[in-house]
Amino acid sequence: MKRLFTLVFLLLTVAAIAKPPKNQYVKISTAYGDCIIRLYNETPRHRDNFVKLTKQGFYNGTLFHRVIQNFMIQGGDPDSRDTSKNKAGKELGNGDVKYTIPAEFKDSIFHKRGVLAAARDNNPEKASSGCQFYIVEGKRFTDEDLDKLIASRMQGRAIPASQREIYKTVGGVPHLDQGYTVYGEVVTGIDMVDRIAAVKRSQRPTITECSNDCYAA
Repeated sequence: MKRLFTLVFLLLTVAAIAKPPKNQYVKISTAYGDCIIRLYNETPRHRDNFVKLTKQGFYNGTLFHRVIQNFMIQGGDPDSRDTSKNKAGKELGNGDVKYTIPAEFKDSIFHKRGVLAAARDNNPEKASSGCQFYIVEGKRFTDEDLDKLIASRMQGRAIPASQREIYKTVGGVPHLDQGYTVYGEVVTGIDMVDRIAAVKRSQRPTITECSNDCYAA
């Protein structure tokens, strides 16, 4: 597999004078373009953990190791910095920071196109990886598609009408809702995600280079 693009993480804080931060943003710059992600205040544990790791430079040199078109791009595995492990054909995705984050599910936050969410293993509490994340590319669904998902992969759990409309017009991955914590969204530059997701890849998800410089304001 080829190393395909370089990421630069830039953490920004937007604050009113003499008031606590209103929102925090992460800018990701790659050879395929830039995007800016707003972190949700509604998921403070995930937000604060992502900010902490970014300030520490944790993501410097990591890779997007899993790329699936019409689904998502995943990164944040610390093992991907290891040149003995990030070679073509090697499996990545098992690295972690030896802790998890309790799930922070919100009915109003869902897997629409462009959201930032936490990866996890199959633990029964659905606790998130302390470091691995993904950005949703997703796809658009018809009413028939959504009804089939509800009956099969969603075990009958309904999709609210407002969210259903977004899945039909904007797109996303609805079967992940209430299973993985969403904690941010792309506010500009979603085309960067599309370009990365469209990169030619092998049968295994593509390994991609993330030589990051992270700054916290």
